[in-house]
Amino acid sequence: MYLGSESDALAHALAQRAGERGARVFELAPGVLERVADTVTPQPVLAVVKMPDATMDDLVAATFVVVCVDVRDPGNAGAVIRVADAAGADAVVCCSGTTDPFSPKTVRASAGSVLHVPVVRAGEPAAVLDELNRLGLRPLAAAAQGGVPYTSVDLRSPLALVFGNEASGLPPELDAAIQSRVMIPMAGRAESLNVSTAAAVLCFEVARARSNLPDDARLPTA
Repeated sequence: MYLGSESDALAHALAQRAGERGARVFELAPGVLERVADTVTPQPVLAVVKMPDATMDDLVAATFVVVCVDVRDPGNAGAVIRVADAAGADAVVCCSGTTDPFSPKTVRASAGSVLHVPVVRAGEPAAVLDELNRLGLRPLAAAAQGGVPYTSVDLRSPLALVFGNEASGLPPELDAAIQSRVMIPMAGRAESLNVSTAAAVLCFEVARARSNLPDDARLPTA
């Protein structure tokens, strides 16, 4: 952990807590942190931590997974991860073609959620969806149009919400692996929602639908 200004009481308190838990703490001279960090105006505390290494094998007991297919904008990807974490998803799967979930911009956009929810860096989307099907997770694709309104879909059974590219959506070669498509009805003239906004609507609808289940029915099964 690297510490910036001595005048920042909160930063010092955080550094002290980290040190008490075994982290090595270094105080840097003025101007050094700006060279270490990748932002022009960094926060006063910077931490170096081990990168999580989740795999598809970690999804055996999952009942709610978010899948990113060709989501290329780091801000969008980080926001989707943050939403998935907040809504109680078991994991986020980033298929090849999606931006690196552990790039600095994605990590910042996730507001730390990349360390809270398992994030799997997976392979080709078709193979990923086949594996999710094998695990008993029904692939449910978000569509700007042509899908079933999300209020008419059963979101309580094990599922994987699949979100595609910000501009072009999901590639047609995934049609065979997608069991159904859901859309968010819109009253205005907007053609679509930002992918992270759509993820927020659908993920929290999953959370709402499952909140009406008995406690034992909402527990993941091995």
